[in-house]
Formats: sequence, structure tokens, C-alpha cells
Amino acid sequence: MPSAKDIELRVIPSSIANPFVKKHHYSGKIVHNSSLHFGAFLNGRLHGVMSFGPSLDKRKIQGLVKGTPWNGFIELNRMAFDDVLPRNSESRCISVALRMIKKQAPQIKWVISFADGCSCGDGAIYRASGFVLTGIKENANIAVMPDSTKLHKMTLESSPLRPIRALGGKSYFDITGGCSWRKFLDAVGGHIQPGYQLRYIRFIDPAYEKRLTVPIIPFSAIDEVGAGMYKGEHVSMAERHLGK
Repeated sequence: MPSAKDIELRVIPSSIANPFVKKHHYSGKIVHNSSLHFGAFLNGRLHGVMSFGPSLDKRKIQGLVKGTPWNGFIELNRMAFDDVLPRNSESRCISVALRMIKKQAPQIKWVISFADGCSCGDGAIYRASGFVLTGIKENANIAVMPDSTKLHKMTLESSPLRPIRALGGKSYFDITGGCSWRKFLDAVGGHIQPGYQLRYIRFIDPAYEKRLTVPIIPFSAIDEVGAGMYKGEHVSMAERHLGK
């Protein structure tokens, strides 16, 4: 039986990464500003992709760690694996990818990622990979459209003039006459997806952890606020542990 150590991680182009992400990520979508893609290969076949890139709200994120240069952090914004890879493959691939980033891009001191506790999970893979939890926030930015598709506020506001297929080819600006999230939701008949967004940070350079400007939140807080989710089902971490 293969193990996670048998996986070969390679940098791959977006032309290979994006179709895989669209097929295997729960959202069915890519992040358009992803610029670094890792492919997880087993026996020469692609079974997983991790996509990194600059945060859309980069100026705000940069301030989470004092003294971080503009190019000193990166976001893990998509992680999609099929069911073929063995247990612990995701955490193994994250570990290898971060070592490669440290070697090839030493200016990057830390990585940020967000767990979608509205639709997918609360970040179990991040916790297993040495990330610290720095934010639990009730969702206000992911909306469900009348046709059941989902849109993120940041996606719209980062490109307010870009035509959106789910909006019949209209843009965010076309519908609101500006950039009003509430006005947009009222106009299209959308509603906020219930659940939580969880923010995780992994320090490639341990010295930067001392510069964190927000508290590290204990993982137990996830259950305390009812933010637990696993594979799209709301379930506490305690319940998952009992189910083992």
C-alpha cells in the first residue's frame, strides 16, 4: 500500500492546475490571481493541487504580522485532492510545499489560509499542518444566489466591472451603481450563507510568530462558538473525536 511519503510534489502550470481544481474543489472555482501551483503525483498521475497567490485584500492581511514586507507572505487559496491518495497526504504535501517555498522564495515568511465553515470544513488539515488559528468570524461575505450558486464579496469587489455569468453577464457595478454588498444582495435576491470563516496562519520563519498582532485562538474555541464543520456537515470536533 502506498503512503503519503510516496507522493511526489512538483510545481505545475495553471493550465494543468486549474482544470483539476475546477473538477475536485467543492466550489468548482479557481482563484484567478493564484500564481504558484503544486501538483501531488502518485505513480506519475496527478491526484492533488495546491494553489498559492497574493491575498485579494493584501493591505489588510499584511498588518496581521508586524513588519511584514509587501512580498513577505502568500495565501494558500485553493487545495483540492481526489480520493486516491493515502491518509495524511494533504498535511504531507503542505509540509513539502512550504519547504520548497522557503528554499526558492526566502522572502516569504508566512502563509495564510481560510477554512470555509459554511460549505466545507473548519480547517482540520491546517491544524494538523502546524497552522495557528487567528480568527473565527461569522460569515458575512459568502452569498447564495437564487440559482444556488455562491459568490464571495471580495471576488466581486476586486473586479467590480467584470461580467459575472451568474448575473446574466452583468457586473457588480452594473447592478448596484457602485459597490454596495447589501444593495447587491437585495437586487439579485441573494442571501448570506450561514456559518463561519476561520483564518489560519503558518509561519515559515518562526521569528515572525512573535510579530503577530492578533491573538492565537485555542482550537477549542471552534466548538465553543459552534463553528465546527467536516465535509460540508456541521459537526463539532468533539463529536468527530467520539466517532473515531
